[in-house]
Amino acid sequence: MKVLKSKLKKVHIVKRIFFFLSIIIYIATYGLFVFSILKLKNVENLIRYIIIGFFGLWLLIYILSGLITMLAKKTKTFIFITLITLIFSIGFGGISYFINKEFGILQKINNNKIIYTSNLITLKETVFSDGLTIGMIEAEDDIEGNILAKKLIEEKNLSNKIQTYEDYHSMISDLYKGKIGACFVSSNYAINFSNEVFETPKEGEANLPIDQKVKVIFEYSEERENQDTVVLKTKPTKKLTEPFSILVMGVDSTLNGLNKNQAFNGDTLILVTFNPANLTTTMFSIPRDLYVPIACNHNRYAKINSSAAYGSSCVINTVQQLTDIDIDYYVKINFTGVVDLVEVLGGITVNVEEPDFNKNSGVDCGVNTVCEQNSKRQFGKNMIYIKSGVQNLNGEQALAYARNRHQYAASDIARNQHQQDVIVAIAQKMKELSTIKDFQNVLDTVSNNIETNMTPEQILSFYDVGKNMLINSSSNALSIKKTSLSYKNLQVWLPNSDMFTSALDYYPESLEAITKAMKVNLGLENSNAKPIKTFSISYNEEYTTPIIGKGLTGGTTLQLVKSFVGDNQFNANSWCSQVGIHCSFEKVTDSASEGLIIDQSEHIGTLIKNINSMTFKVSDGKGTSHIETPDDEDPNEKTDKDKENQDKDKDKDKENQDKDKDKDKENQDKDKDKDKDKPNPEIPGTPTIPDKPEDETTITE
Repeated sequence: MKVLKSKLKKVHIVKRIFFFLSIIIYIATYGLFVFSILKLKNVENLIRYIIIGFFGLWLLIYILSGLITMLAKKTKTFIFITLITLIFSIGFGGISYFINKEFGILQKINNNKIIYTSNLITLKETVFSDGLTIGMIEAEDDIEGNILAKKLIEEKNLSNKIQTYEDYHSMISDLYKGKIGACFVSSNYAINFSNEVFETPKEGEANLPIDQKVKVIFEYSEERENQDTVVLKTKPTKKLTEPFSILVMGVDSTLNGLNKNQAFNGDTLILVTFNPANLTTTMFSIPRDLYVPIACNHNRYAKINSSAAYGSSCVINTVQQLTDIDIDYYVKINFTGVVDLVEVLGGITVNVEEPDFNKNSGVDCGVNTVCEQNSKRQFGKNMIYIKSGVQNLNGEQALAYARNRHQYAASDIARNQHQQDVIVAIAQKMKELSTIKDFQNVLDTVSNNIETNMTPEQILSFYDVGKNMLINSSSNALSIKKTSLSYKNLQVWLPNSDMFTSALDYYPESLEAITKAMKVNLGLENSNAKPIKTFSISYNEEYTTPIIGKGLTGGTTLQLVKSFVGDNQFNANSWCSQVGIHCSFEKVTDSASEGLIIDQSEHIGTLIKNINSMTFKVSDGKGTSHIETPDDEDPNEKTDKDKENQDKDKDKDKENQDKDKDKDKENQDKDKDKDKDKPNPEIPGTPTIPDKPEDETTITE
């Protein structure tokens, strides 16, 4: 050792400093490189370990060869190996920077913290004071409707009387009616309730959106743990190389970023399952107006999109309850995210369905043309126009097509199918990514407008699957199975709001077919499909891939209260037995024919599941009072002639109902032979008040 030291002293001091400095730089950058490359779990593990070992060995080689060449005064050789070592060091630094940058992006889209905000709102004409009653959601786990609301009360030292509510719709309806003076809602209320109707507008008046009816008095914000990640039971060690389910939630927002607020508009919900072993995907678009029990609201029935007002965790639990499928992951993406993703992919190819109507919200789109607002919700010169047929869509066009529903008779159901088409097109285009820079561009572009509970390690575990897809880049490499839920229209009476709402009910047979296909894809159930031994095809007929669940209408659906006013006790009693509720009959003095029902305790359109019993008032035929109808006619205007006309109308109504049923049956038989079923061109979400609820309408997509 002393000999070595004495020999080193004879080496020029500059050369010695340069040598030891090179070693220090190499060790520092190599350590950073090892730390960074070890983050890439499940990505080419063997290659990573070989690389780490090779460059560790090079350090030893450099130290030994450097000493030998310095002592032997082989200056050129010394400079050469030192330059190589420094080049490696520079490479370590560059690679470490790249890995840490991309890993940071993956961590960014996995938000563990989120900003929640509660707003106290009143009607615009209301002057806030201590005398006003304030509405609050009673559920103590509702962050924005209850937890932060209480903190706002404490911060502002409010002494107002508090009225608690089970749901937001009832609370805001009471705000509109003046029963309360203010209420607590999420700061996203304008988006969450943009399609909700809280009061029946007067004749000739338009129904104003909520943000034009109310104003914000106070607000309270707080950064808290993201509840969306808490509700899911997915283990952090679960890899994307195993079959998994993922809920895609479209956030109806024009803002750039997803770091604020839990609540959102739940108009786009798509449950996806993926099996990496056979590269098979199933997609289930859930109609926004589907009438189901809301998991976080004591399983009270409401439209499924209303669950979004309580946050993503409520949506996830509600969808899990509906499908009986555990959701492993979720992805939230907003308008800007969709536009940017399609743009960075260079556009997508979609077969744009020909619209049924030429107008969208009063705008004439033209023949065979789809038109929609842009991503900023702007009309006029910013309107997006798309011709029907196979088109290469840019980001704005892809978003516009995925959002449009008013130009299609099937409305939201048509939109669901179009969203699936857009997702399939994006997936097909993603297969064309072939370089690290391509993936980097995609991540950099969408990271600010996408959120998921997948950890960076779980996302990286998808590497082998992605590599397999790139290697096997044929059109058959990725199999995507679409689904379509058969449904019927409902006109449901909302007693708290004193109005009807248009909703959809699903056919259990259709939902079971969809969920079974998804469970089979997840490996949770075995397929009972029989093997195909023979196959024939006609080249004169266009082949279309079967859509799972479409056209299946079996099973018991939701039942609504019917109007038995003017009917008899026997029919009402038979119906009560059929739907499983207890019914009682009360004799009252009335001028109507003896035995006729003149009133009932439950409003037509009331959901049967919400009631246990029902009382009917039956005329004894001895009085002078009148039959109370849902229209609340004046009893003083009823005459004997009116009574005679009523009996005639009753017979005529029954005759028309029989004709309508025969006609509906004939139309349904015809619809089965059509490639594309067309439901009632009614815009879901717009209330109408029918004479009777349309519980017999069975329109499937």
